[in-house]
Amino acid sequence: MTKEFNDTILRAYRGEKTAYTPVWYMRQAGRSQKEYLEIRKEHTLFEITHNPEICAYVTRLPVEQYNNDAAILYKDIMSPLPAMGIDVEIKAGIGPVIDNPIQSIDDIHRLKTLAPKRDIPYILETIQLLTKEQLTVPLIGFSGAPFTLASYMIEGGPSKTYSETKAFMYKHPDAWMLLMDKLGDMVIEYTKAQIEAGVQAIQIFDSWVGALNAADYRTFVKPVMTRIFTELRKENVPLIMFGIHARHLLLEWNDLPVDVLGLDWRTSIKEARALGVTKVLQGNLDPTILLSDWETIETRARQILDEGIEDGKHVFNLGHGVTPNVNPATLKKLTAYIHSYSKRT
Repeated sequence: MTKEFNDTILRAYRGEKTAYTPVWYMRQAGRSQKEYLEIRKEHTLFEITHNPEICAYVTRLPVEQYNNDAAILYKDIMSPLPAMGIDVEIKAGIGPVIDNPIQSIDDIHRLKTLAPKRDIPYILETIQLLTKEQLTVPLIGFSGAPFTLASYMIEGGPSKTYSETKAFMYKHPDAWMLLMDKLGDMVIEYTKAQIEAGVQAIQIFDSWVGALNAADYRTFVKPVMTRIFTELRKENVPLIMFGIHARHLLLEWNDLPVDVLGLDWRTSIKEARALGVTKVLQGNLDPTILLSDWETIETRARQILDEGIEDGKHVFNLGHGVTPNVNPATLKKLTAYIHSYSKRT
């Protein structure tokens, strides 16, 4: 007998009442799962994402092992960039490394246009495998946001200060806005293709945009984000915005045509509401808490759940991604606790 489809998280994203608080975890696929670690002995991240069968398996593992209420497609925010002409490699212990960083407006003009069916058919095939045959919960698709993608493309890799990125933005505003427009076009095409293939929600990761103050965000980033979400709104799927170190940007995000705002662990649900945030909220357990004893984990999770239940518009998640040293059994136990504690009677 086919298991019934669980759409709880989609209803929660729309602000509807649900029987319990749904949960998924950022970076839930892979990381510390032994099955994933065995695959990584033979395949790189990009090799996994280029193989629909393996990629679908990695994506659905957390749902099967933890009983989460959603799967998130296993891939990296760098996945569409090679098709644009960016030479990127994911290096262990470092992250994305780009051999041809953006240095001038000429480099931006040379960026190619993403054609998803031509350039990333394997991602679309993975989505179709999962949504048509394998999952009984929604699949969340995603993309990196233009600022965060640009930071890698200009810095050539991860950064702690984003000084090169911000300097380029300040010194070359016309080139910057061209880059935002090109990346905005890519994000729209990329996420629309994911939706067409079958994903039921989209999360945009602007992980590093908290490096900007609110005034610079409004000038240099918000216009392209408004355009992206305005276009995606036409697709009629829940839209989620997430970044870290971004408490000062929450009201800017609240203005965007999105359904859900993801909180990192620095801002509680009550604090976000006190600031004036009105969207459904997602979050926000500090991932490092998962390395503590169960009593501490349960206490911190219960605090978030109590605020979320009282608020009435909350999806449980972490404040950032699962770290590689988290025990999978901890995530399974946490999911069961979230479901049982939050069950409405």
